[in-house]
Amino acid sequence: MTNVPAKQKAPRVIWQLGGGPTARSYADDLIKFGVALIGPGDAGQWTAEMDDEDFEGSFVRRFATEPEVGDVFLLRTGISKIRAVGLVASDYLFLNQFDDVNGWDLRHARRVRWSAAAEYDFGKLVFGANPPRFSGVAHQEVIDYTQRFLNSPPDAWQTAALPGLPPEEPELKEVPTNLQEIVGEVRDLWPLFWNRDRFGDHPTEDELVAHLVVPLLRRSGWQPEQIAVKWHHIDVAVFKALPRTPENCHLVIEAKRLGAGVEGALGQAIGYVKALGVDRDVVVTDGVRYRMYAADVDFAPVAYANLIRLKQSAPELFARLKRP
Repeated sequence: MTNVPAKQKAPRVIWQLGGGPTARSYADDLIKFGVALIGPGDAGQWTAEMDDEDFEGSFVRRFATEPEVGDVFLLRTGISKIRAVGLVASDYLFLNQFDDVNGWDLRHARRVRWSAAAEYDFGKLVFGANPPRFSGVAHQEVIDYTQRFLNSPPDAWQTAALPGLPPEEPELKEVPTNLQEIVGEVRDLWPLFWNRDRFGDHPTEDELVAHLVVPLLRRSGWQPEQIAVKWHHIDVAVFKALPRTPENCHLVIEAKRLGAGVEGALGQAIGYVKALGVDRDVVVTDGVRYRMYAADVDFAPVAYANLIRLKQSAPELFARLKRP
């Protein structure tokens, strides 16, 4: 009788996924909730009819269509480390509760069973000098490490129940009267800004300040002479009184480009505050998302609002922005 070799199980396809910048990683949140997330999500749920340019390249399309259930995701931090190894446990999802993860809209999702025990530093640029947010893995050392980890006990995590997803914060039912006009304008402009065919290049940070940030401040009660643009290198400085001196500065606002993770501007904004020699609260924004950090609690986040998707916590941000 002829011996027929047992059918070899096909090796799992391996992908790498960024877990955010090293200084403000969101990798722990992905592990906690059993998800892989990618952005930008501002253009909405991915469909086959949409263009890659709607999502700043092909990453979202590939994330939505190419991985299969059972494939391997490596949760990368930096350019040489992985925080976790995971197995893909769902097809593509669009989860609204992840519309703000450290300032990024990351609603494109897959459920993943993660093992945080896989944290490892390869000590070299195995993912490249400038790794993409999502891509297949071809580096043999990474593949070998992953296969060894998958084949090593304990392996109960590979079939464990997925953790629960966080609840979505309820929407704000009624926009404050003084902000209804600017919120309406933002909601009209936002999809246009993302449409390169109709609009052209995305608006610059300075345009976002002029068309969105300053109007929001004006509707919050601040007068033109109290709002300085590009003062002492600060994108927007708000003054409680004249003259415009550091002592009279009430608030520092740092703007980021369209759809950028606003938290990336925090360090720069704090640097400006330190240079002024006075402790002042900071707001970072992309014109739509606004997060405030309070100087008296070591710049911890204290309020947030997304003008496109206002949640019940947004009035706290509006109250803090309002002219005293």
